Amino acid sequence: MLTTETLEEFYQRHPVANQKVFAENNTGQGHFNVFLRRACHNRSPFSRRDFYKIALVIGNGKIHYADKWVTIDRPALVFSSPSVPSAWEPGPGVQEGWFCLFTQAFIESHEHKSALQNFPLFQVGGSHIVFLNEAQLTFLSATLGKMMEEMDSDYVHKYDLLRHYLRILMHEALKIAPVTTYGTNTSGAARVTTLFLELMERQFPIDSPGQFLKLKTANNYAQSLAVHTNHLNRSVKEVTGKTTTQHISERVLKEAYALLKHSDWSIAQIANGLGFEEPAYFANFFKKYTGSSPVMSRLASVQK
Repeated sequence: MLTTETLEEFYQRHPVANQKVFAENNTGQGHFNVFLRRACHNRSPFSRRDFYKIALVIGNGKIHYADKWVTIDRPALVFSSPSVPSAWEPGPGVQEGWFCLFTQAFIESHEHKSALQNFPLFQVGGSHIVFLNEAQLTFLSATLGKMMEEMDSDYVHKYDLLRHYLRILMHEALKIAPVTTYGTNTSGAARVTTLFLELMERQFPIDSPGQFLKLKTANNYAQSLAVHTNHLNRSVKEVTGKTTTQHISERVLKEAYALLKHSDWSIAQIANGLGFEEPAYFANFFKKYTGSSPVMSRLASVQK
């Protein structure tokens, strides 16, 4: 079953000597901590987390997302957010580097609300991994090393300084791999399409058998957005080249793959959670788009 790992559960999985770092408000404004990656030789469970994480990965492995995995075969900066479930599978050899975890409250002051959700490397559907050359690795390693020093210091303003270091990591990543696909949409069709895609994405992931998709058709989305279905369909087709129904089907299929691979739910539970009244309807939908049955897809993922 897919779960959402809390800070408390993380510290149970990654015990540290100093109990005070368990506090969810250890900085006075949210939570922050930084660690060496030497303990990251075990596979982490596929789940969502209720905190953010930036990791400087030195070592081989794979990062698994809902519908894909990415091989890490050279130093990389990896961004994780509560919106994107993932798992880490270490490869052979030593794991080195650092990672810091933090809550939204730690980095977002009143004047910087929504800064994390709007940051490209944390956004759903975007890239979350930035590979590094030797010079970039040297600079970012030094930055994270300074962060560890500050965590152990008695400097009265150390958490303000750590916020600045954290923003340096984020901005350096954007300088290395600038993201240009999140521009501001100005046309009416583009605005409607953006709202549709954001609304669709907020329905996922399906975390428990008791959770169900509330919006399943183009008409459902049009009603929620207070637009006519024809207007929604025209806008989405104009901007993306795909129909509204195609987008919905592809996103449901992506979630189906994730649940088949990473959960222990029955096929009936998955079908129900994804909005199918009968498992047979789900099986027909899945086979139409993949050429295989849900059962065969689950068996294939287990054998890999």
